[in-house]
Amino acid sequence: MRTALALLLVLAASPALAESSCSDLIERVRAATGTEVAERNADFARFDAGPQTSLTLSCAGDQSSVGAQYKGETVPPEYDALFVKAGHAVTGVAPDRLKEAARQARDGAQAKRHSTVDVDGARVTCAVMRRDQGALTQCALLQRPST
Repeated sequence: MRTALALLLVLAASPALAESSCSDLIERVRAATGTEVAERNADFARFDAGPQTSLTLSCAGDQSSVGAQYKGETVPPEYDALFVKAGHAVTGVAPDRLKEAARQARDGAQAKRHSTVDVDGARVTCAVMRRDQGALTQCALLQRPST
């Protein structure tokens, strides 16, 4: 029993296993969103999501996150759909709950520049920045470590 437990702990800490689970997440996000992987390494992927939108996935450590960025003043409905599909693929949070949390976080960020909303064991965080180059909206969904 101890040997089996020790083996499981070694396998769980193995970089090859971590890469495999990241590969699985990358594939789930790709399939859920219909996007193609534009850049990839062992614990990160960037997906081609359109001319003004990018989608990223980080699976380093014990906490994965997915983010969507939009360059422009008014975020289109496709942005929300992309974020919700990717977020659901990574965390399993119900799409309707995730859509509402993302809306609340983005609305809060419009007023305060940055906002977070917790939802079903995950956290949505959004930031809205206005610069000389134009507006940028960034939202991320982070898995929260289980306690």
